[in-house]
Amino acid sequence: MRRRLQSLAALWRDDRGAMLVETAIVAPVLVLMSMGAFQVSQVVARQTELQGAAAEATGIALASPPETNDQRTTLKSVIVASTGLDSDQVTVSEKFRCGSATTYVDSSSTCVGTKVSSYVLIQLNDTYTPAWTQWGFGSPINFNVDRYVMIKQS
Repeated sequence: MRRRLQSLAALWRDDRGAMLVETAIVAPVLVLMSMGAFQVSQVVARQTELQGAAAEATGIALASPPETNDQRTTLKSVIVASTGLDSDQVTVSEKFRCGSATTYVDSSSTCVGTKVSSYVLIQLNDTYTPAWTQWGFGSPINFNVDRYVMIKQS
């Protein structure tokens, strides 16, 4: 019995494998944290890219107001080319605002007897699926960027 206690005490004082055990415990946590940080950076980068594309489209719309369907289609194709989005993920539509109203309408004919402001609505939609969804954590992230650009006021 005494011999067993001595062996146990000697094992307790022996620290030669401590670093290996500590690394085995900490390494998976560090790998998961770095993978999570990478995925979050991908989400932030995509949101920033879409915001930049919306700002570029705003600049184009202000420089050359897309008043016709053909001009709006051209603006849409520029956005699709610069973002890599599919055509169905980008919408460029015409909107109006009557007088001092805070809501937008689809037709200027609903604005009777008031000042009419013409807008272009630029909508960008995308979905990003982080790696952690493969293991049942979280869900895909949807990006929705909407920009209203006033192109004319009458």
